Amino acid sequence: MRSRAESLEFALLGLLVQNPLHGYELRKRLTSIFGPFRALSFSVLYPQLRRMLEAGLISQAEVPKGGRSKRVRIVYSITEKGRAKFASLTESVSPQSWDDDNFEVHVAFFSPTSSRNRLRILEGRHRRLKEKAEILRADLERSAVGLDKYLIEWRRHSLETAEREIAWLEEMITSERKSS
Repeated sequence: MRSRAESLEFALLGLLVQNPLHGYELRKRLTSIFGPFRALSFSVLYPQLRRMLEAGLISQAEVPKGGRSKRVRIVYSITEKGRAKFASLTESVSPQSWDDDNFEVHVAFFSPTSSRNRLRILEGRHRRLKEKAEILRADLERSAVGLDKYLIEWRRHSLETAEREIAWLEEMITSERKSS
């Protein structure tokens, strides 16, 4: 997945493979995947759903809202073509799989991903973060002449965050190897 749109498509397919959902519920569940600080607006969600409809990956149906309301909800379902695409995406591993924007989406759908590919994604993320930590560590060890004290603290915080995730990844990798 190279773009945010592809990452969003993967997440939408992953949610819809579980069960049909309407737009508001999709947005709510996407927020749980991407986190509360990467808010997903309806102006991003609905054009993506329209592209997926046009590509035949999903279908939509009007369902009565219930109660006294005469309004209907649009409920989205995955098609066979969408299921095939989702299966393909869970099994495709590339350096983009462990990038910041894509890693969490892959983890959200690790269950249908093969153990071999889960391990490849975890190991790729581990390598990427080890490289990042080394760069940050070297940067902090160099002379801080001319650097703002807040920038130095931000780098220190970034290093600590990377080190915590590295430790978590090492636990996940060990666990994944044991279960294979």
